[in-house]
Amino acid sequence: MNNPKITIAGRDIGLDFLPFIIVEIGINHEGSMEKAKQMVDDAAAAGAECVKFQSHVIEDEMTSVAKNIVPGHTTESIWDIMQRCAFSEEQERELQQYCAEKGLIYLCTPFSRAAADRLISMNVPAIKIGSGECNNYPLIEHIAQYGKPVIMSTGMNNLESIAPAVAILEKYGTPYALLHCTSMYPTPYDKVRLGAMEDLAKTFPGIVVGSSDHSLGIWTCLGAVALEASILEKHFTSDKTWEGPDIAISIDPAELKELIIASAAVHASLGGSKNILEEEQDVIDFAYACVVTIMPISKGEAFTKENIWVKRPGTGEIKAKDYDSLLHQYASEDIGMDIQVTWDHVSSSSL
Repeated sequence: MNNPKITIAGRDIGLDFLPFIIVEIGINHEGSMEKAKQMVDDAAAAGAECVKFQSHVIEDEMTSVAKNIVPGHTTESIWDIMQRCAFSEEQERELQQYCAEKGLIYLCTPFSRAAADRLISMNVPAIKIGSGECNNYPLIEHIAQYGKPVIMSTGMNNLESIAPAVAILEKYGTPYALLHCTSMYPTPYDKVRLGAMEDLAKTFPGIVVGSSDHSLGIWTCLGAVALEASILEKHFTSDKTWEGPDIAISIDPAELKELIIASAAVHASLGGSKNILEEEQDVIDFAYACVVTIMPISKGEAFTKENIWVKRPGTGEIKAKDYDSLLHQYASEDIGMDIQVTWDHVSSSSL
């Protein structure tokens, strides 16, 4: 059976391919097009292939009650944050074009029906659904009917609440992937729970799974790749001294470059079985030990621990593993000192 995959903008994503890293610029631009483009430039320079933003149509996304809701990792209301950071459709199209010019895949997360319609009109190659919308089944159904590939984060949800969302995507035949996520900013390492990816893979077989990570640094992402994550998502900023609610959990260009290189290295190391490779022969030739004489041995004399031992290199005929089988057998001929013993030297009889 082939490993599952989805394809976004011609990029195949799954266990048979390098991890697909989504560079989450999100709202780290704080409403500044200059900052947004700088992060695109820096992501591209670090070797990224995909950047992601957020699409906020405030009036369709929130009621005025949101003006009184202040997230735990900031001091502003969610309304004020999004009002300040939201780009217009014209600005989002400008960014999409800018990313294309840089050779980057442009993705965006809609937080409302109007935002989803905007992205569809922009012909984005896929839709990213955030954790907060994982159980927003009406919005998921609205998105699924378009048939665009979907990458859905699953923070703040369990398998029971994820299942209806998956059923909707399946109903419309929408290609999709699921990302495990812990919605804590930052996520303590002991709350990351990489084992949840296995839960997703077992519960929803035949899907692509990954990790949307909010912990500090890149280390848990590398652990996720080792546990067969095909997609990694990390918040990104050009400068960690910038203001913004997500800056504290973001990686910078140097860390992104390291993540791209290191995740590819971990992916390349996956699989295999415990056998001896043909390519290890050069090392075997010097690293193995072989049976050698440690004093001259006369024909008919027994091999003992006093006259044979094991030494490098490994080019001799009788390896160290067979040392015990020679003890108390006999020399078939005279053998000098410091000679690699061969089977022709060995006789079962002293005669």
